[in-house]
Amino acid sequence: MRPKMPATGTSGGSTGSPTGPLDLNAATAADLETLPGIGPTTAAAIVAYRDLHGPFASVDDLADVAGIGPSKLAALQGLVTV
Repeated sequence: MRPKMPATGTSGGSTGSPTGPLDLNAATAADLETLPGIGPTTAAAIVAYRDLHGPFASVDDLADVAGIGPSKLAALQGLVTV
């Protein structure tokens, strides 16, 4: 009997904890609020920055968002992606 392989190439609404880094260019404010140290104000600032300047080119671009300093950026490094 062959082992069951996980599905690949699918996307859709899943529930539960994220299984990988959160995509800054696709995340909603609610998604961003699940990150440590990101509340409603900072999440809204990230979305507003993205709306005004376009997609993030790198995670380091978060440093340009109001409310994100060096320590918060360092804490988010492994949790987000672009």
